[in-house]
Amino acid sequence: MTRIYKPLNDLSSEEIKDRLKRNDTADLLTLPLSVGEYHSNWKFAQDICARLSNHESAAVRANAVLGFAYIARTKGQLEKHIVKPIVLRELRENKEYEWRIRDSIEDINLFMKWNIGNRIIYECRDEHIGY
Repeated sequence: MTRIYKPLNDLSSEEIKDRLKRNDTADLLTLPLSVGEYHSNWKFAQDICARLSNHESAAVRANAVLGFAYIARTKGQLEKHIVKPIVLRELRENKEYEWRIRDSIEDINLFMKWNIGNRIIYECRDEHIGY
């Protein structure tokens, strides 16, 4: 599989809503990354990522968690009572993208000065390393 990297689109609120209505998985893969990176309203971006965290596609859900990390990095604001249960659920259940979710949680913890999921992340890491 060849990966083609291209810049994220800076989407307007209307374009975001249109993509959500169309529910095209290919568009939804980059949507949480775009809103996390560019949207000026962190709460709107957080709400989009939370909504996409319930998508049927494991890849979209993993990118929703990564979108939270982008919001943490670019805006420095997230609501822990909303984000924490979502990222911990995905860490437990989304084994296909566990690596992306762990990296995202580490970034969220770094930028928000939180400690969510650390015990789980390090236990998993120790198992893989063989401690």
